[in-house]
Amino acid sequence: MARPTTRNLRITIAAASLLALAATIPGCVAMATEDSGTPGHTQGAGDNGGESKDKKGTPGTASPQPGRSSASPPRVSAEISHDSEGTGKTVNLTIDDGPEPGWTVKVLDVLKKYDAKATFCVIGSRAKEYPALVKKVVAAGHRLCDHSVDHNTAMDRRSESYQEHQVLDALKMIQDAAGPGVEVRYYRAPGGAFTPYSREVAASHGMRPLGWSVDTRDWQNPGTERIVQSVKSGLSEGPTVLFHDGGGNRGQTVAALEELLPWLKEQGYVFSFPKI
Repeated sequence: MARPTTRNLRITIAAASLLALAATIPGCVAMATEDSGTPGHTQGAGDNGGESKDKKGTPGTASPQPGRSSASPPRVSAEISHDSEGTGKTVNLTIDDGPEPGWTVKVLDVLKKYDAKATFCVIGSRAKEYPALVKKVVAAGHRLCDHSVDHNTAMDRRSESYQEHQVLDALKMIQDAAGPGVEVRYYRAPGGAFTPYSREVAASHGMRPLGWSVDTRDWQNPGTERIVQSVKSGLSEGPTVLFHDGGGNRGQTVAALEELLPWLKEQGYVFSFPKI
């Protein structure tokens, strides 16, 4: 048998090196495709109780973003929740747009006075700015809800990538503010601007999309008595009531809660949380 020449050995080694390099390329291509997948667009328009702005359709599955933890809570239903997890005569107090220095503490004080629990729908950027207030909410036994990064009520008309970041970046901000081990159990779109896609993103990260049954419109400062009457007359429509602790002067909200909470107890209502 002829002995291989030095030149032949060099050619053989070079060829083997090229083959080894080529073998790695498909894996790299596959990884890049997985990280930068572009799902089809499914956009909606917003809603009053959290659903009429949500156009019908079948949402795609949200892809995890680079750098995000894959250890998410178990997936929950992507249907918008309006009901209580409790049974009987229940009411779910939900408080949006905080935390806000001053007003969030006043709301917490009234809730404590009447031994009432609530779900606080927290704006991510506000949680990042006021983490101590988020911790106060948690320490008082209330639940947290993701209310997007910056409360863009037109986010349902933006791209799926934008929607995903609004939901998941806010989740990270709220978790960081709340501290280790605290669950964020719900997602409420700003102004009810849900889409099938944003609901799926939330649900796949363990957050039930959260609507409401009674809109007090307290953010408009219509007067304490009107806020109170909106709740008394609206509870026949469902148990989930929308209030605000952020976005402006919430003195009327605090005064309305002072009147409503003892009235609700007198009427036999039990404070509950939205169904997950």
